[in-house]
Amino acid sequence: MAVCGMLALFLFFAARNSGGESVQKGQGEGKNDTTHAGAFEQDALDKRKKLPAKYDMRQDGRAPQVKNQGEHGTCWAFAALTALESSLLPDLCASFSADHMNEHNSFHSLQEEGGQYTMAMAYLAGWQGPVEETDGIYGGAASGQTPDIAVHVQEMQIIEAKDMDGIKEAVYEYGGVESCIYTTMQGADGPSEHYNRKESAYCYEGDEKPNHDIVIIGWDDYFPKESFLIPPQKDGAFICQNSWGEGFGEGGVFYVSYYDSNIGVHNLVYTQVEDNSNYDYLYQADLCGWVGQIGYRTESIYGANVYTPRSVEEVVAAGFYTTGKDTEYEVFIVPDFIGVDSFAGKVLAAQGKLEREGYYTVRFAQGIAVEPGKKFAVVLRLSTPGTMRPLAIEYAADELTQDVDLGDGEGYISPDGERWADVREDSECNLCIKAYTREAAAR
Repeated sequence: MAVCGMLALFLFFAARNSGGESVQKGQGEGKNDTTHAGAFEQDALDKRKKLPAKYDMRQDGRAPQVKNQGEHGTCWAFAALTALESSLLPDLCASFSADHMNEHNSFHSLQEEGGQYTMAMAYLAGWQGPVEETDGIYGGAASGQTPDIAVHVQEMQIIEAKDMDGIKEAVYEYGGVESCIYTTMQGADGPSEHYNRKESAYCYEGDEKPNHDIVIIGWDDYFPKESFLIPPQKDGAFICQNSWGEGFGEGGVFYVSYYDSNIGVHNLVYTQVEDNSNYDYLYQADLCGWVGQIGYRTESIYGANVYTPRSVEEVVAAGFYTTGKDTEYEVFIVPDFIGVDSFAGKVLAAQGKLEREGYYTVRFAQGIAVEPGKKFAVVLRLSTPGTMRPLAIEYAADELTQDVDLGDGEGYISPDGERWADVREDSECNLCIKAYTREAAAR
């Protein structure tokens, strides 16, 4: 047994353009007592195999209020929170603060510099937010108080590029899908040769990369191609909600052709949103989330993060990213971690298979007790077909992530569960493996 110098065997890279160990406290009594795995009626789940030719969330009261980002580069935050709000409707009408998401994440960016959906994923998975709009008014002064986290986002799925049916199913079942387009428009009144104002119709077919996030809230397979300034191949458009106020399009909504080059390429949907009292503590070492990936040039890897509980607790769930489709996982707990030899005593807590990329929380059938002053480890085995680097990591990859804190994280990786390497010492990264606990007295 030794921490072997095996890191020359594998590579990591910034697969996503998207701090040390931290402990987030649950909020106690929550504002809501509902678990939202898509808040729409059950018949939506039954109909998804035969989707209608047209669907518009506005008609079912599932589209949230249209907001206005103004002159700031915060479309990413507005789109993320609009999609999140829509996942709670019609059961719960919420308005979350884009200002808080933009100002209180762990990335090095300013309002004018823009962002990306992986930043929203990290912020939400890390319980840094969301907070109610009244606790972080956009463009207003901070109250000086730490606001409550309104809900806990426990699962976010990434839909494969240009999977049009997958996007439609997600809208129907869960809520709005955050996606993006390329545009030269800087706001509701900006000029564009690709936007027909009369028809609220947009289509760009070219090589430019996306630069503006929007939310898909429906579709119309028969939306006429003649409605676009430059007609695409065929009819059909996604119905999209923007963040340029109600003066844009149809009260803030417009139609983006299925043949637009960028719509449907990057897609995120919120599939599990829970009350803010669901767990007592969140242990984590990856506040910047999925920045890159690490592996042994094979589809399988073991990773482990080590934490110290604050009280007598039970580890009841683990959170992690899947970096590819059809990922098989096993989660183990080492309740009393002393060193890498302790991994031999790991206890299987959960196993399964996940269809899509994304962030997932896996609940255990039975909690595993841990004690204050004694370290515990969460061990994750992943097997992701078609990838050589299955495990998501956080590291200083660029300007956005230059403030990553590796000082308090303790993580290890292994090709086989027997030989282990310290990732902080050898690779200067943190592993994206979280632990959720409940205080033992709260059982």
